[in-house]
Amino acid sequence: MDDKYRGMTVNERLFVSGLMDEFDKAVEEKDVDKVISILKEVELTEGNIYPILRNHNLIE
Repeated sequence: MDDKYRGMTVNERLFVSGLMDEFDKAVEEKDVDKVISILKEVELTEGNIYPILRNHNLIE
């Protein structure tokens, strides 16, 4: 991880990376694997990812 997103919120990371629309589409389609892939691409850890998946009702 190169910390280029340090100090940014998840939404800021998605916007700056150009992945916001792709993320929204993956959530809408309930494509959990794609959501995880996108969140890892913006340097989130699994510990950060799973609460986001729960928040979007993608996992229990």
